[in-house]
Amino acid sequence: MAGMKASLAALFVATLSLCPAVHAKDAVPASPSASAGVVSSRPTSSTESQLVEHTTYRNRYGVTVHSPAHTISGAAPAGASAQCRDGTYSFSQHRSGTCSHHGGVGSWL
Repeated sequence: MAGMKASLAALFVATLSLCPAVHAKDAVPASPSASAGVVSSRPTSSTESQLVEHTTYRNRYGVTVHSPAHTISGAAPAGASAQCRDGTYSFSQHRSGTCSHHGGVGSWL
């Protein structure tokens, strides 16, 4: 039984390493995109100061995107594309998967 638990734990850890970063603990540092002509949807420093969370992730195209975040004022920040049902604002560049870990899209901006 112990050997089976260890095998399952190893499989779980291996599976997690294949999943894209979507939470603060898995976030990758923000960096410019290597693709010419692709602009990161990372908020400007003035917008960043209005956000509560300060993490990013890489989307399926390799572009660094700011993770969904709450704002200090509750108002939509510049560059947000949607408000998630949990109250966070998404900076997603594509509709697919937007707010998927935040209760889905509450409204598109």
